[in-house]
Amino acid sequence: MAIIEIFGYIGALVIGVSLGLIGGGGSILAVPVLAYLFSVNEKVATAYSLFIVGSSALLGGIKQHFKGLVDWRTAIVFGIPAIIGVTLVRHFLIPALPTVIFTISTFEFTRRMAMFGLFAVLMIPAALSMLKETNEKQVTGLVAYNYPIILLEGLIVGAITGMIGAGGGFLIIPALVVLANVKMKVAVATSLIIIAFKSLMGFFLGDALTMKIDWQFLGLFSIISFIGIFIGSYLSNFIDGNKLKKAFGYFIIIMAIFIFYVEFFIEN
Repeated sequence: MAIIEIFGYIGALVIGVSLGLIGGGGSILAVPVLAYLFSVNEKVATAYSLFIVGSSALLGGIKQHFKGLVDWRTAIVFGIPAIIGVTLVRHFLIPALPTVIFTISTFEFTRRMAMFGLFAVLMIPAALSMLKETNEKQVTGLVAYNYPIILLEGLIVGAITGMIGAGGGFLIIPALVVLANVKMKVAVATSLIIIAFKSLMGFFLGDALTMKIDWQFLGLFSIISFIGIFIGSYLSNFIDGNKLKKAFGYFIIIMAIFIFYVEFFIEN
């Protein structure tokens, strides 16, 4: 096993530890770890990330369910259009994208640039959501649904998830609070279930049907991440996750700048 692959599996452990320690965000590192430490292409990196993100979110969502924090009706209402969005993108759009999307003079705008460029851009608001102080919304009425907007939001979030291979919790949580009038803690817990189902369905109904999956590698990577989740959950009893969350937010910003620089200024 090459040294860089060892660092890759260490990265898988770090992803899990961060998820267990701060409750989210760590899965956004799956794509860069897969792409830069295991040298897989953009289609494979985002596909495998969907499986890793979905499995990790499912583990966290089940834990939140037993705490009574998951609003299953909201998860279904928001989750169905999100599943449709991610499945359409993974099954039809990604396989149809050419390696070179367009050319201007000697500059080639590639599929990798489009996918990783969008990923880097969306890492910024994800990081900012970690840096922002979380305030509990005071909900006085019953849960109410703005169905047309929820449908549109779900489709958009699902499509974005399909393009970049990340869960999009930073988009889902505010949407649940604003559009479904649920409390922040419930929104966070419910978002895990939505992320789990849309990511796993997108993977199994899209990528698993259109590309060859290295199940041995993907299984090992996922198991190491799960071990990290349990380690992180244990460490959370002794470490303040909120303080680490801000540090992790700054790290993600640095990672976004790195990805953008590598994809647009080094490889081309």
